[in-house]
Parts: sequence; C-alpha cells; structure tokens
Amino acid sequence: MIKLGIVGAGHLGKIHVKCARQVDEIELIGFFDSDPEQAKNVSQEFDLKSFETLEELLKEVDAVDIVTPTLLHYEIAKQALQSGKHVFVEKPITHTVEEAKKLVELADANRLKLQVGHVERFNPAYLSLKEIDLNPKFIESHRLAIFNPRGTDVSVILDLMIHDLDIILSMVDAPIKNIHASGVAVVSDTPDISNARIEFENGCVANLTASRMSMKQMRKMRIFRKDAYISVDFLDKETQIIQMHDDPKGHNIALELDTPVGPKYVSMSMPEISEINAIREELFSFANSIEKDLPTVVSGEDGYRALKLAHDIIDAISEYQLS
Repeated sequence: MIKLGIVGAGHLGKIHVKCARQVDEIELIGFFDSDPEQAKNVSQEFDLKSFETLEELLKEVDAVDIVTPTLLHYEIAKQALQSGKHVFVEKPITHTVEEAKKLVELADANRLKLQVGHVERFNPAYLSLKEIDLNPKFIESHRLAIFNPRGTDVSVILDLMIHDLDIILSMVDAPIKNIHASGVAVVSDTPDISNARIEFENGCVANLTASRMSMKQMRKMRIFRKDAYISVDFLDKETQIIQMHDDPKGHNIALELDTPVGPKYVSMSMPEISEINAIREELFSFANSIEKDLPTVVSGEDGYRALKLAHDIIDAISEYQLS
C-alpha cells in the first residue's frame, strides 16, 4: 500500500482527497496547505491530518499528489523528488517548459515515478477506444466552458486546450511540422478563446478550439482516418464509430453506398462505456505504477511535451497578433 500525502486542499484538492480514499492501494496519510484556515477546515471536514509544513508531510509518505496553483508545481515537486518521493502533479506539469524538463530529468535520475494529471486519458469515453487502431488523418476538437474566474491565472491554452493537446500527442506518432494559431483575451490578460491548427510530418492535421467564454459546455473530439469517423464526447461520455467496409458480413450495417469502385457498406457502433471515476482511476494507476514498477500512464515526458506544444501555440498567437 502506498502512503500518499496531498499538497493543496482547495476545490480540486478536496476532490483528490475523496478519490484517494476510494483506492485500495493508497493509504492517505494527510495533507499540507499553506493557508492555515483552509487547512483547519479541510482537516475537520474529512477527519484528515493536516501537516504544518511540507517537510513534515514528506517525512511520512512514499508519494505526493500536488494539487496547487501551477506556479507552485515546480518547487513542490522538486522538493518531493529530492526527498526520494514519487510525484503525481496536476496539469499543466509546471509553469514553464524549462521547469518541466528539469522535473523529468530529476525523476529519471532518482528512479522515481512522475505522473501528470491529464485526466482525460482516463475518461471512459476515450478508454473505450483502447483496442482500436486510430491512425488519425484529421482531428477536430472543441473544448468550451462557461466562464469561471477560477483558472484565469493562465491562458485558455494552458487551462483547457492542453487536455486535447495531450490526447492528440498520444495518438499521433510524428513530429510537428507547422503551427498556426490565433486567440483573443476577452476578460483576462491572456487568451480566453483560441484556435490552433497543428500540422504533423506524417500528414495528419489537428484543428483545436478552446473557449472559456461559452454559453454552454462542450468537450468533443472528432477523429477521421481513411475508413472511419470516430466521435468522442468527453463530457457526456459517449463514443460513436462510423466505419466503411467492402463486405457487409459481420458488421452492423446502417447504410449501403454505390461508389465508382463498387458498393461500400457503412456501419455504426457505440462502444460500451464503463462507469468509472477518472480521477480515482488515475490515482490508482499512479499507485499501481509504484507498487509494480510500471511506467506511468501519463509520464512526466508526456506532460513536458503537452506543455511545450501549448507554449508553442501561445508563441504562435503572439506572432499572429504582431503580423
């Protein structure tokens, strides 16, 4: 059983407390929050030990779960890794790309696990595609949210779009060729709505839109490959696969098409979606990787790559606005 401590007991931190207690492989030792009043309230609410300092918490645990504002991620994770503790850190991994690279190197040098909280990797709608060879040629994603002041300390690219950047990088095994992006700051000092077009060396193109100024919530991704269209709804947790076949046998055919090369058959299917809690699932995977010495599902390197791409998009927006 992994002795875990949580750092940061705000809105998301409290969710992590609840989820960690649902993982059999985790013994939740306590938490540290730099706000004494917040720490007192959370300790009473969850009947959980509050440590007065990070150093005291690190002495009692095998691993930490960092759920603080992004600006604090690097120093906390660095201290934990230097103390020989495994680290789970919420996305984005750090504030800067340089910090992310240093954490990855530090974790590797100390042979410690470093997992990043890109929770959509554990969304049951996305997990339903686990056995499917996606091989995408075109990807389109829309991640829209109703305005919430919490989170506006970073741009919408780092707040929302980064989820889809991580998913896309996990699907497309090719270097990035070109990035085109634009964004508008509406109520904050950084873009609140943004669009990015990413072109990969293998010909795949991804078009992403992220907004925190929407009247409704949406978290959808559409994946197109040569013979199929796959729709993933991360919000409603639904997946639909529309696929073209030369032979109708063995498929749930919904439509027959006459084409210049002969008849084609279109099947429609909706994979069964498991009812799982994505945060609980990622914390379980983290503990499991420590106990069995397995690679983390979302590695520090994955977090670094997503963050670097996010910053490349931010830079592309700046160049676009200056042109």
